Amino acid sequence: MIIALSVVALVGLVAAAWFTPVLSVRKISVVGNVGVPGDEVLTTLAIPTGKPLLQVDVDAAARRVAAIPKVDHARVERRYPSTVRVTVVERAPAVFYDAPEGTHLMDAGAVAYAIEPPPPGVPRLKVERPGREDPVTVDALKVLTSMPPPLRAQVGEVAAGSISDIRITLLDGRQLVWGSAENTERKSAIALPLLGQPGKVYDISSPDLVTVK
Repeated sequence: MIIALSVVALVGLVAAAWFTPVLSVRKISVVGNVGVPGDEVLTTLAIPTGKPLLQVDVDAAARRVAAIPKVDHARVERRYPSTVRVTVVERAPAVFYDAPEGTHLMDAGAVAYAIEPPPPGVPRLKVERPGREDPVTVDALKVLTSMPPPLRAQVGEVAAGSISDIRITLLDGRQLVWGSAENTERKSAIALPLLGQPGKVYDISSPDLVTVK
């Protein structure tokens, strides 16, 4: 009898939470957004106030928010008794590239997500067909993002005519002939001390035979 009454009570509580406004959405909080307006997140989230929290499909809501171009991924959580919390992780620009319609920002995953002026310190990308499906773009970004911060901070431009012809132009005009994306860690370790030597072009495409001109 006690077990039966407990089950009935539990079913009643679940039913109350599911069908009545006892545990309904009264507040939606958005955190982590800087470049994406909160109103845009709320509109895309599409969760009405007054909806029972148990009826909120948090996974579907997170996918809707993640579809915003500037959003890398999002998490949607139920916070009882009456709050939905949305955590937004925005895309960060790794490079920018010029196109007829304007300057595109691209993240480290080769996703072009905005047309707007680049923030200070973001290097230019010069490839023939910038995009996620372009191996040259992918390898150029792999080289850039694998660099140690002291070296990456000096980069003004990453240019590549092919996957084996990646060239790095530093902010002071000097150039690193990188070659392919292979042995990037070793090339980075060689590049930093090598840049202490006088020269304009530093060829580290073959780490075993570097040259300075």
